[in-house]
Amino acid sequence: MGDFSILFQHLANGISLGSLYALIAIGYTMVYGILRLINFAHGDIFMLGVYITFYGILYTPIPWWLVFLIAPTITGFIGLLLEKIAYKPLREAPRTTILISAIGASFFLQNLGIVIFGGRPRAFPVPRILNRVIKLGGVSINVVAFIIPTVTVLLLVGLNYFINKTKTGMAMRALAKDYETASLMGIDVNKIISITFFLGSFLAAVGGIMWGARYPQLMPLMGTMPGLKSFIAAVIGGIGNITGAVIGGFILGLGEIMLVALLPRLTGYRDAFAFVLLIIILLVKPSGIMGDKITEKV
Repeated sequence: MGDFSILFQHLANGISLGSLYALIAIGYTMVYGILRLINFAHGDIFMLGVYITFYGILYTPIPWWLVFLIAPTITGFIGLLLEKIAYKPLREAPRTTILISAIGASFFLQNLGIVIFGGRPRAFPVPRILNRVIKLGGVSINVVAFIIPTVTVLLLVGLNYFINKTKTGMAMRALAKDYETASLMGIDVNKIISITFFLGSFLAAVGGIMWGARYPQLMPLMGTMPGLKSFIAAVIGGIGNITGAVIGGFILGLGEIMLVALLPRLTGYRDAFAFVLLIIILLVKPSGIMGDKITEKV
């Protein structure tokens, strides 16, 4: 019974962490699916979402649950603004130029965060209800560990409905399939790309809020490693495929937790596990678990 309880505890932690990776990975995969662009500033958008929530809870009279709704919306508009400034002017430029712009945007947001928020770590104000602990047999699980996977699944279902059942979603799929042809068929390319960046940034902020509630320490560089790991999750699942990004997130989250649980001596190599897994996937199946093979046009 004791071993079963420990295993269940690790599984709960792994699913919770994997859900966080999945939420952030969806933003990567949506942008890549349409623009074939890796938005390396996505992890820093995640960071801004957490800080907006932090200041909204502590320094405004708005209830925390309403801040949890407003902050991702504000973050979504920040992501939209980033697209207008850093990516839209370079839409016809070579891929390398856009990639450099994405890296530059990431460094800019990181340093802007240090200037505005300060370099000192802060404690995220976790609402009491999310700090409650539920005991199931010999297992103690934080309420937020239940909420994170639930939110991830609900958002995934809603996003799949939006993409598959609405006209805007159909336009997004058309752009992902053939950018040039879709633009010739009367699709407002700029509008669809803006919506994509908004949704991706919104989901990154939701993931950031959940991350803050689960690991309540805020720093301006906090988005770097989760951002990289979520990118790896998107590659594992098949970058460009939303369901694949979620699957990749769960694989990475569960793998990390189980590595620490089964081989505690390798705890210090926890981050390295993600990069080793990335190398293996690229060697064995470069397109990812659910990805399609894409031939780049020259």
